[in-house]
Amino acid sequence: MPSILIVEDDLTYSLMLTTWLGKKGFQPHAVSSVADAKLWLAKSPTDLILSDLRLPDEDGMNLLKWLKEQGQDIPLIMMTGYAEIQTAVQAMKWGASDYISKPVNPEDLLRKIKDSLKSACKEPQPTPSYQTAPQQQEIVNPYIEGKSQEARILYEHVRLVAPTDMAVLIQGSSGTGKEYIARRIHEQSSRRNAPFVAVDCGAIPKDLAASEFFGHIKGSFTGAINDKTGAFVAAQGGTLFLDEIGNLTYEVQVQLLRALQERKVRPIGSNKEININVRLVSATNENLRQAIDKGDFREDLYHRINEFTIRIPDLKERKEDLLLFANHFLDMANAELQKEIIGFDTDTIRIFQSYSWPGNLRQMKNVIRYATLLATGRYITRRELPEELTEAPRPASAGVVQLKDENHERELILKALAACGNNRTKASQLLGIDRKTLYNKMKSMGISTDNI
Repeated sequence: MPSILIVEDDLTYSLMLTTWLGKKGFQPHAVSSVADAKLWLAKSPTDLILSDLRLPDEDGMNLLKWLKEQGQDIPLIMMTGYAEIQTAVQAMKWGASDYISKPVNPEDLLRKIKDSLKSACKEPQPTPSYQTAPQQQEIVNPYIEGKSQEARILYEHVRLVAPTDMAVLIQGSSGTGKEYIARRIHEQSSRRNAPFVAVDCGAIPKDLAASEFFGHIKGSFTGAINDKTGAFVAAQGGTLFLDEIGNLTYEVQVQLLRALQERKVRPIGSNKEININVRLVSATNENLRQAIDKGDFREDLYHRINEFTIRIPDLKERKEDLLLFANHFLDMANAELQKEIIGFDTDTIRIFQSYSWPGNLRQMKNVIRYATLLATGRYITRRELPEELTEAPRPASAGVVQLKDENHERELILKALAACGNNRTKASQLLGIDRKTLYNKMKSMGISTDNI
């Protein structure tokens, strides 16, 4: 029977939790201060701590730090009011397993308790020291998973499919982290020690696609001044990730399908076929079913690349994770810009939670990096946020407004391309969008650098 220590100074609330946890099969014990909690933990084995943030003598953060100093790896769930959620998220950086807002939802609390106990039972992994953990975590892993139900489903699917050799199709909007999920699949597979090769299908010119995928030998065509190893051979034994696969032309799709079916490739200019052994992971932000109906994507290729589908939810669907990501990106921005911003004020948190985040995690990371650079106080405020977050949303009902906005966007893209000498990579950086988004916008607007 798992033992739970409740640290709560509201005696009525503490009694309620004690009674409820007892009925759920746990062995609860309640104390009302950090000092009493330390005394109990020094003499009694405890499986989990459920602590209020605000306590009479110290706060839950002090208890959490004390546990780390004592080397006691006991999962701790922080209970907090809405106004203190920023501090609770900070507690997770210091090692709290989770947090929950008051008034507590019993089902959410039970799920979080079970998840924390389950994680604590897993074989411990080597972790950096307490003092250096935040910086090393940022260097090794620029993403976090999140705690929402949507995140739980996403990473459970990753865990299930990773050990197999099934071809995976990752579906998600721009900026949701599709390549990161592909890397997680590779790292959790038996191919983890072999190469992971990523190909941006939106950036491959049609006449060079065969060379990019299959390679070529020197002199096989104009400009082939050296031998080139194709992506399939480079990923031999490992994972080949095809990002934005929906951007491939129909002709290239035919070549790709043949290689996947025959498990062989022939470099351009060579008469020798090479057997390939790769695990295919693809990604798209398009609806490939609609593309099939329009005749833009081959149905037989779709079934070949889609033995298992993983959908990445938009950030607006993961409200419970929003502040976790925001604080994580703030840590990264602080480290990069050598700043010491503590967090976000209440108004900024409200803006973050009400904003739709059309650019998802990539947009949030850029926004927080921008705001961190401008911030002069201890907290990021409304003043440092880009106008896209602070301006009131304009109505989208009038067609003339939409047309004006699109024309304005087209004009901005043309000006950026002209300023960068038609270098699309530099133009995307100037516009503050990723390269694939720029390619897609140029394609939809009929913009070609050949005609500029």
